[in-house]
Amino acid sequence: MKKYSLLSVLILLQVAANACPACEKNQPTFLKGITHGTGPNSQWDWVIISIMVLITLAVLFYSIKWLVRPGEKSTNHIKNFILND
Repeated sequence: MKKYSLLSVLILLQVAANACPACEKNQPTFLKGITHGTGPNSQWDWVIISIMVLITLAVLFYSIKWLVRPGEKSTNHIKNFILND
């Protein structure tokens, strides 16, 4: 039952995230069917989106990197107090 309710929520979120036909007509070809609204109106919008994507990818990369290999070698580090108890 839990699996079915989670699946139905995910399907509803996917349907709500797709653009409606009226919005698809106003979108550039790159974003057709992905988002609602008119999309980027000027070249500055694309610059802002590009910077946002770069920052997001950098944060994702370093988050995964530091989760997999934190790199703390000090015996006084807080993780050693937690792990050794």
